[in-house]
Amino acid sequence: MQADTVLKDAWSRIPTLGTAETAFERFTGKRMERILATVVAIGSAILGTQAMFAAVGSMSSGTSSVRIVLLVVVYVSLVAMLVGCVIGRGVRLAAGAFAVVYPVALAIWPFTVDASDERATNQPWIFFLVNVGVVAAMLAFPVRVQMIWAVGVPLVYGYVRLVEGEFTGSFWTRTAFDVSFTLILGVVILSLGWMFRSVAAGVDDARGRAVASYASAAAAAAAEEERVAMAALMHDSVLAALIAAERADTDRARDLAVAMAREALTRLANTEAAVAQEGSDEPVGTAQIVIELRRALSELGADAIVEERGGSGLIPGRAARALVLAARQAVGNAVAHAHGRGLHLIVEGHGDDGLTVTIMDTGDGFDMDAIGEDRLGIRASIIARMAGVAGTATIESDGEGTTVVLGWMRE
Repeated sequence: MQADTVLKDAWSRIPTLGTAETAFERFTGKRMERILATVVAIGSAILGTQAMFAAVGSMSSGTSSVRIVLLVVVYVSLVAMLVGCVIGRGVRLAAGAFAVVYPVALAIWPFTVDASDERATNQPWIFFLVNVGVVAAMLAFPVRVQMIWAVGVPLVYGYVRLVEGEFTGSFWTRTAFDVSFTLILGVVILSLGWMFRSVAAGVDDARGRAVASYASAAAAAAAEEERVAMAALMHDSVLAALIAAERADTDRARDLAVAMAREALTRLANTEAAVAQEGSDEPVGTAQIVIELRRALSELGADAIVEERGGSGLIPGRAARALVLAARQAVGNAVAHAHGRGLHLIVEGHGDDGLTVTIMDTGDGFDMDAIGEDRLGIRASIIARMAGVAGTATIESDGEGTTVVLGWMRE
């Protein structure tokens, strides 16, 4: 019994559909972002290594300290982006930092040129990272900003090279080729990234619509199944009990009609929880009933004070289920009609002799006499359910709130 209680307590702590996180709603999109980050990390590492060899090869004893500072700043931000892409954390922040640092360093580059540099023969190491700056923008910025980077960074590089070469004729041809190549490559990379992200978003959207359609179909099927079961129950059990009551002309016949009516009411009341499934009548403790009530509150999305009083004991499983289901219906009514204002549950145990559950709210109340005959929320799910297990249900309601007292006492 103790192991069963612990298991049910653990089960009650599992988040319900209404409170579960939505972390998997964009499952494909998140996987695609991870794939893009990994591919960018591999390509950027290769280009970064190539640029590092070019930078080391171009250094000499006369290299200005400003160029060394630029090299350190650019590579620190590049390494941070690579680490973020590999571990999958802070990718957008690290990529955005490199996407900003690189164009700034590129714009500063002409001011670091010495008169003795061989400008026309070798491309600077910073050229190899032009497209890395573009893919960093792809990871960090919206599509419109990505296109600005795809066009702007190569143009900045072209202007830098022309300034470095003092706008001589030989630099125009070479720079135009470099700029056009990097521009086309950057646009192609961004187009591929946009296409893959769009496909992933479409898959996530289709999955969401499929799940919603399946949930709607399952709910409709469950409602139809419950309707059929209720119709069969009304025909077989309730009608038989009514016929027996009408024909009862002896004490024994009346007792039999009462027993049939009680069984029919119990099955009718329990249909909404599990179609004609009575379950075990194994004794249940007060603590387990409190756990079930807390679980019901969680599933209904209600905030309430649950107070446990009196001594703990065991009551039959059928009576315990009736108490929990009737209390659940009362809580549902309080949430639906009183918006859960001042909801307060008191579970008072009387040892093995019985149990009382009180549900109170501070809503506007209602008039019992004004409830239509076709509304079974109170009559069947609360009053009839408790009557079916020889329990009691009293309801008091006025302008200051509603109090529902459910009780079961051992005879």
